[in-house]
Amino acid sequence: MLRYLARKLFYGCLVLLGVVLLIFFLFQGFGDPARLVIGQTGDSATLKNIRKELALDQPKSVQLLQYLNDVSPIAVHSKAEIEQKQLRGWFFGAGEQQFGIKFPYLRQSYQSKKPVADVLLEALPGTLLLAAAAMLFATVLGIILGVIAATNKDSWLDTGAVFSSVLGISAPSFFMGILIAYLFGFVWHQYTGLPMTGSLYETDPFEGRQLSLQNLILPALTLGIRPLAIITQLTRSAMLDVLKQDYIRTAYAKGLSRSKVIWKHALRNALNPVVTAVTGWFAELLAGAFFVEYIFGWKGIGKVTVDALEKLDFPVVMGSVLLTASGFILVNILADWLYGWLDPRIRLK
Repeated sequence: MLRYLARKLFYGCLVLLGVVLLIFFLFQGFGDPARLVIGQTGDSATLKNIRKELALDQPKSVQLLQYLNDVSPIAVHSKAEIEQKQLRGWFFGAGEQQFGIKFPYLRQSYQSKKPVADVLLEALPGTLLLAAAAMLFATVLGIILGVIAATNKDSWLDTGAVFSSVLGISAPSFFMGILIAYLFGFVWHQYTGLPMTGSLYETDPFEGRQLSLQNLILPALTLGIRPLAIITQLTRSAMLDVLKQDYIRTAYAKGLSRSKVIWKHALRNALNPVVTAVTGWFAELLAGAFFVEYIFGWKGIGKVTVDALEKLDFPVVMGSVLLTASGFILVNILADWLYGWLDPRIRLK
């Protein structure tokens, strides 16, 4: 198990290295970061000092190495850098240069001047809550619909579930977001009482900051439509295969009830592909939430990233991409572990 985790983490680090290289070179040439920091009214001397402070006067290769050193959890920094950047971690060394194990330093936002890590951590709970709510909705309803479709094969229930799942897979999230926001938040607002836009917390001029869970319903519904469709089809397909197995016939021969055979024996053995889809889709929802959050005005990583792109706040965008990539890697490792736990025939090596 430990060897498996070590190998997976090693591959994950290689993936993150590739992501760092990609996003670093992707944002080269899109505006002058120093000009973005001081604005259009800054003089040439101030601009020169800012470029020196951000190491923009160095060759691209040196800038890349410095960025890798900043985002790496194992790095070497001077005492002045540790104090200036307020690096958090454990540093060792008697000289000016300190070797350390630290939290990755994602630099500072050009616009707010706040550390990027703080900006993303403020928005992360909103995205996690939205993704978890969407995945919970998709998983529970998808498994139920898949089981119903499989146990009523070729009936109108089966046909309806398959047809609905095909529509759900085909519909882009941004289109469904606009449609759902318009219908449920505007046209039918008097019946649903749901707003078109809103975040987890809203400020009331009289009552102050208030928790508004109703704002979660429409974005979670929008984000959960595609995984719901896929989970429904996977559950149906896996259940149809499992229901043909000999041990299912044996269970019926022993006198077990139909519901006990289906929900206790057949479903557990049909969940392997579903678990893989759920964990994989949860990671994808973290990325797919970008446009949904923007459409519904939900404060999360996606909305913060889109706002940062509009303002050319590259450190926030780059930090967001790294955070999302790290989420993909951790969720995939968790998916492999769950896969082996559900099916003891699979061993993690």
